[in-house]
Amino acid sequence: MSKHYETMFILKPTLNDEEVKAKIDFFSEVITKGGGEIAAIEQLGTRALAYKINKFERGNYVVIYFTADGVVNKELERIYGITEDILRFIVIKYESKIEIVAWENMTNRAKGLPFKEFKLSETTREPREYRPRKPRRDDSQPRPAEPKQEVEVAE
Repeated sequence: MSKHYETMFILKPTLNDEEVKAKIDFFSEVITKGGGEIAAIEQLGTRALAYKINKFERGNYVVIYFTADGVVNKELERIYGITEDILRFIVIKYESKIEIVAWENMTNRAKGLPFKEFKLSETTREPREYRPRKPRRDDSQPRPAEPKQEVEVAE
């Protein structure tokens, strides 16, 4: 049974457009050869990194949405790890129904198709009725003094 995945990787900013396209095609081929099916590819372009990685302050961001079995992920992560042009990578698995709907919306957005924007209240459980708790003790009344315990001293 195929599962829904998203992979994002950051390429070195020194690569030109043809090299970036070649890397995207290479990783797409790894997914399809492993039995996966690519739903959408989104190239986000060169962006500033949150912190320096290998002395680079910028990177080319690419996101691939795909469906596959779990075997493809291991091979994909292995190849990411040995590719010198990859600064960082991540593979995310979408499991719940809400996550799969979000995945479908992201693929539609990447393809330029209409997608539904969700409000947070539509994706969470129904709110429960608020019931205030009973106070543990009445803080307005002073506490009664606790009796002192005498300690026996052994001689």
